[in-house]
Amino acid sequence: METLITILAGILVTAATYLILSKSLIRVILGTAILSHAAHLLIITMGGLKNGSVPIIGEGDANPVDALPQALILTSIVISFAVTAVSLVLAYRTYQETGTDKLDQLRGDRNE
Repeated sequence: METLITILAGILVTAATYLILSKSLIRVILGTAILSHAAHLLIITMGGLKNGSVPIIGEGDANPVDALPQALILTSIVISFAVTAVSLVLAYRTYQETGTDKLDQLRGDRNE
């Protein structure tokens, strides 16, 4: 199962890299969102996908699940959602002002 999720994270990184290298601002934002999801999957996989009980002191189970990777991922999901939302709002405002979302046109002419 861990191998399958690692391969899925690699596919997501590939798709995110393709989107980030495109010339549309919306695609770049979606690429960064997909890249953050790939990082979430990779961190969860590195933390280990195992069955166990809740890590409570005093319980008799000798195989508790580590809660730290899950807590880090939860925090990271909230932060990446906020960054994506702010980026989409800025892209929408940029489109309203300039009428385009192409990065070449937003950069302007280098000769002027």
